[in-house]
Formats: sequence, C-alpha cells, structure tokens
Amino acid sequence: MERKLKLIWDFRGPVASKTAQHHVIHLNEYIVSEELSIKTTGYQDINELHCIAYMIVTDSEMKKVRDALKPHRGQLFEE
Repeated sequence: MERKLKLIWDFRGPVASKTAQHHVIHLNEYIVSEELSIKTTGYQDINELHCIAYMIVTDSEMKKVRDALKPHRGQLFEE
C-alpha cells in the first residue's frame, strides 16, 4: 500500500479560518481538474489566529502537487 502524505498550508491572523476554508475550495477544484486518486481535504483551527488547510495525497502524486501548489509543509498521514 502506498504511503499517504498530508500537505499543509498555514494561515495566520484574524481572518485565518475564513482564508483556510476558502483555500480548501481551490484544493478541491485542483483535485477534480488533475484527477487525483485521493479526494480528502479540510481545514483545522489551531487557535484563533492560526488555521491550516490540508490535502491528502499519495506518495507518487506528491511531487506534482507540491510543485504546483507549494504547500508550506507536509507530514506522513496515518488514518
């Protein structure tokens, strides 16, 4: 089974949550247009001034997505 990675975009400031939620819309559009195998995205409020948007990708798709969308960081994803 192929590894899964969580690509993360950080947003900070008083409108971080709204910005992350909006970013997820664009991540979903990218998944559809590029026909990626995993369709998992989301956002998470870390605190009132820090929120993340994320996308789960397979190891084989990671470089393509990373180069196109430039996430701030990534980590192994374990279900």
